[in-house]
Amino acid sequence: MGMDFSAGENGPEALLRATEEYYHEIALELAMATRRLRDGELGEVKAAAQAVKDLRVAFQMVMDERTRVDKLRKQVAGVAGGHGGELDFTAARTEIGRRLACLRDAGGGG
Repeated sequence: MGMDFSAGENGPEALLRATEEYYHEIALELAMATRRLRDGELGEVKAAAQAVKDLRVAFQMVMDERTRVDKLRKQVAGVAGGHGGELDFTAARTEIGRRLACLRDAGGGG
């Protein structure tokens, strides 16, 4: 139950896909262990408990990778949009000054 990446696949999205597959496999193992427990196979208690632990770890991995992928997508979108997500206070100050000047020029007829 390893995380295999096919050739050429790397980065956070590939890791996210592999983590989701891992999560799915662990969930199936837990379902099978639970079914065997219901059928009276008490030896499956340990396997079920381990599957629950693995599922928790896999779930956390999925959530962490989704967060990383979302963060990277936002960074890429910011760079592609021409700004790195930072506020340009100088440009904002200039725009406010320009608008105030327009208001002063337009309001002199009182």
